[in-house]
Amino acid sequence: MYPASVHIKEVGPRDGLQNEAQFIRTADKVALIDRLSDTGLDYIEVTSFVHPTWIPQLADAVEVLQQIKRRHNITYAALVPNMKGLYRALEADVDEVSVFMSASEGHNRANINKSIDNTFPVLQEVVTEALAAGKTVRGYISTVIGCPYDGKTSPEQVRYVAEHLFEMGVQQLSLGDTIGVGVPTDVDALLTYLLEYYEAEQFAMHFHDTRGTALANVVASLSHGITTFDSAVGGIGGCPYARGASGNVATEDLVYLLEQMGIETGIDLGKMQQTGLFMEQLLQKELPSKLTAVARGEQRD
Repeated sequence: MYPASVHIKEVGPRDGLQNEAQFIRTADKVALIDRLSDTGLDYIEVTSFVHPTWIPQLADAVEVLQQIKRRHNITYAALVPNMKGLYRALEADVDEVSVFMSASEGHNRANINKSIDNTFPVLQEVVTEALAAGKTVRGYISTVIGCPYDGKTSPEQVRYVAEHLFEMGVQQLSLGDTIGVGVPTDVDALLTYLLEYYEAEQFAMHFHDTRGTALANVVASLSHGITTFDSAVGGIGGCPYARGASGNVATEDLVYLLEQMGIETGIDLGKMQQTGLFMEQLLQKELPSKLTAVARGEQRD
C-alpha cells in the first residue's frame, strides 16, 4: 500500500549546482529559483553557506537569498556548516537551516575535515542557535548505503549518527545514497532497521542516480511509509568529495513516476519540464532527466 501523497523537496539550486565547474551568474540562479517557485513546490534548498574556497559556485549565497522573489507558502532553505555560515544565513533571512555530515568516517573527513565524533559539537552549536533564532532545522546524513572511501555502510552506523542529530533538535533527517550504489534490497535493509527505532515521518530519502537505481529505490522507500523525497530539476548534481557520484534523481522524473502511481505531489509536471529545459540552456549541455529529454524532443518536433 502506497501513500496518497508525497512531499518533494527541491535541492537543485544547491546540491545540483555545487558540482558545476563553470560559475553560474547570480541572476541566473535567481531566475532558476523563481521558475521553481512557480511549479507548485513548497520547499526549495537555494544555496549553501559553506566557505567560498570549498564550493566557489555558491559564494553568492547571501545575494541569491536576497534577490529571489519569495512566496509565503514556500520554505527557502540553505545548507549551513558552522556558526560563521549560520550568521550569514540568518543575515539573509533563510527560512530553514540544514546541517550535514556523513555516516561513514572516510567521507566525513573528506567532506568536513573532521571525524564523525568531532563533528557533533560543531553541529550542536549551529542547531541550538538556529532553533533559538526561530528557524527549523533539517539534517543530511550522506553515504548511508555506501562510501567511496570505506565501502559498505552499516545501518547501525547510520543510526549512531541519526541518534545524535535527533538529540540535538533536528526535526527531519534526509538519508543520502551519495554515490548511488544502493538498490532496493539495501533500502529495505536500512529502513527496516531504522524504523524499529524511529517513525517514517522523521526521514526523507535522497537518492543519486549514478547507476540508474534511484527511482527503484524511491518505490522501495514508499513501501516503508516514507513520504518525503529530495530531488533536483534536470537530474543535476553530484558531490565534490565523492568521486564518480552523479546527479540526484530528477524532480520531473520523480513527479511522473509518482503521479502515474496515483500519488499526489502538487507539482505541475509541464512547468517542471520547462524548468529542466531552462537548466539545459543555462548549463549548455543535455541533462540526464528522462522527462526533460522528452520535452526537448517535443520542442524539436
